[in-house]
Amino acid sequence: MKDLFDQPIDRRGTGSAKWDLMQKLFGVPQEDGLAMWTADSDFPTAPCVRDALQAQVDLGIFGYFSDIGLYTGAVQWWMQERHGWQIEQDWIVTTHGLGNGVAMCLDVYTQPGDNVVIFSPVYHEFARKIRRAGRVVTECPLKREGDRYELDLEDAQARLTGNETMLIWCSPQNPSGRVWTADELRAVAEFAARNGMVLLSDEVHHDLVYPGETFVPMAVAAPEITDRLVTLTAASKTFNLAGQRVGSLTISDPAMRKAMQDRLEALDSKPNALGMIMTAAAYSPEGAQWVDAQVAHLDRNRAIFDAAVNAIPGLRSMPLQATYLAWVDFSGTGMSFEEFNARVRDIAKIAASPGPDFGAGGESFLRFNLAAPRALVEEAGQRLQKAFADLQ
Repeated sequence: MKDLFDQPIDRRGTGSAKWDLMQKLFGVPQEDGLAMWTADSDFPTAPCVRDALQAQVDLGIFGYFSDIGLYTGAVQWWMQERHGWQIEQDWIVTTHGLGNGVAMCLDVYTQPGDNVVIFSPVYHEFARKIRRAGRVVTECPLKREGDRYELDLEDAQARLTGNETMLIWCSPQNPSGRVWTADELRAVAEFAARNGMVLLSDEVHHDLVYPGETFVPMAVAAPEITDRLVTLTAASKTFNLAGQRVGSLTISDPAMRKAMQDRLEALDSKPNALGMIMTAAAYSPEGAQWVDAQVAHLDRNRAIFDAAVNAIPGLRSMPLQATYLAWVDFSGTGMSFEEFNARVRDIAKIAASPGPDFGAGGESFLRFNLAAPRALVEEAGQRLQKAFADLQ
């Protein structure tokens, strides 16, 4: 298992968005830059997943696919075994990736001009998708308490316009890696219900939780909210399958589920057959062993990266409870975003996700992807220390 995560793979020139777009998007040279921005790991996926794909390749026929039960049964098993969440197979509605799932939920459960609540800083695509759909963002900042974010629902309530029909929630939290407690989840559920909002709980990072932390699905923490809840999950982050475009919307409420199914049918939107086969293979005992080994590798990566970054005066990497995305605060340097980002981009030659893209509270941050061989993470730490050497 160890060799799988430390195996260097040159993804340049392979069509990888992470590596082949970093010069265009960030100005970091492809030949010697480090791609640490989008949430895409540099690990080859689990052997059981590759074996399942190879079996389909060997069959040599890629026609219409009907065995949805193989996929939904695997999702059902995984949620029960890994997360203590009992679901029915017919609650699972499959979309063309989770990004498409969010967009479809906006399309089905809201109307143009509606307001949609997000708690920032948060995954930047939420706000972008809301605006692309012709809806309006209601941004509710999280409250930073030392090295973690906390809810401030009293402040959030005061920010509502009365036009909000949906809340998009991120658990575990991206970009900070915060694992929410069951009490916090219940508070969010009550907030959504009290204000008449559909609750989307994006739980795509739920498998990447570090020792000592416990992830709780929203549906487990607050079963009373299931009449307005859509839970978004996928194997994409855990097994690096984002390019297969398969996402699961778990919707236990029959009316909500039918509305989504009817809209997908009207659009003739169907999931990717190979993606479902690969997900079914991932959600297995063999896949679980691979995930455990990956988390152990990531746990060591975060320790190495945090030690390197926190040794630089003025920088602080917030301790991760989950995800492979380090959230680094540069405010202690006294530099503007443009100043510290230029050092990371031009001296360290690292493409990192800009904090301001994540909304209010992200102005002094950059997000770094640690899902890579250990040598790359060590090199990133060394490059950052060099880029800010004058502060030491």
